[in-house]
Amino acid sequence: MVMGAAGSKLEKALGDQFPEGERYFGLENFGNTCYCNSVLQALYFCIPFREQLLDYYSNTKNLGDVEENLLTCLADLFSQISSQKKKTGVIAPKRFVQRVKKQNEYFRSYMHQDAHEFLNFLLNELADILQKESDAAKDSIETSSPSEKLANGPNHSLPNGVPKEPLLTWVHKNFQGILTNETRCLRCETVTARDETFLDLSLDIEQNSSITSCLKNFSSTETLNAEDKFFCDKCCSLQEAQKRMKIKKPPHILVIHLKRFKYVEQLGRYKKLSYRVVFPMELKLNNTVEDIDSEYSLFAVVVHVGSGPNHGHYVSLVKSHNHWLLFDDENVEMIDESMVQTFFGSSQEYSGNTDNGYILFYESLGGKS
Repeated sequence: MVMGAAGSKLEKALGDQFPEGERYFGLENFGNTCYCNSVLQALYFCIPFREQLLDYYSNTKNLGDVEENLLTCLADLFSQISSQKKKTGVIAPKRFVQRVKKQNEYFRSYMHQDAHEFLNFLLNELADILQKESDAAKDSIETSSPSEKLANGPNHSLPNGVPKEPLLTWVHKNFQGILTNETRCLRCETVTARDETFLDLSLDIEQNSSITSCLKNFSSTETLNAEDKFFCDKCCSLQEAQKRMKIKKPPHILVIHLKRFKYVEQLGRYKKLSYRVVFPMELKLNNTVEDIDSEYSLFAVVVHVGSGPNHGHYVSLVKSHNHWLLFDDENVEMIDESMVQTFFGSSQEYSGNTDNGYILFYESLGGKS
């Protein structure tokens, strides 16, 4: 069987360097599900996320009959991979893919889907499920008998109408950062700051640029004037203002989405930008509010292969125990770290190289946050 051969080839390549207890499994494609497979591999090798998901799995397994949802299906899949007797092989994520399609009609067709939209949907959905489970657990404590209530300590429920602080689930603890949107009125100099959370950063890209320059542009100051004037509460009128976006709290896992699909008015459709955008192995975030340099290390890249937005293929590059691997649906192979730069993009407009980094996963080197 070809799969076995590929697996044993990988085992041979790693030899006695094969990491203890690690598993490298390809994922079967169910007709254009590479968008899903590539994201799942990146998440599986996001170690803090994997560990927390496997913990969740072992805790819910003891609860007996838990209703199936996207979180239980993903936990089940990760557990299946990590507990394989063999070190390499192929797994069919059938239940998980069925669940995704059941949950979201957007992913039901056999059309080419967008890996970034899938990642976004998945992380938000997982966080929602965890939030609901936590609320349900709190409710069951609050509706228990008075003696049980005392045993559980005082009840800190808030008076009606006061919004509850949303729970920070382990999905949020890994991926969520905070942006602050600062607007400075040019007449009275008052700064208005508004915070918003993010699970990934979508960056506009330019030809022959780098992640650092894309992040600089993301945080650059823009002037609001003419039709775009800002209503200043202090001046009680529309005023010219300067606006900028800064990272207030960098996440533990920084996910960067490069906007490679651009709507072109003249063509009336989206076009893929295969621009060369250099993404480093080590990244310093220096446009944060506190001006503390946050250092990150690259551990996964979802790559879009193909010349247009509506067709093509996704693969992922993953760093595991200091080795780089290429996951292409069922196939897994070892690659040299120097290969990663072949996925930066092309400095020529019409080159044949259409294998471009699309979603980048960086882990903070500053210990677990």
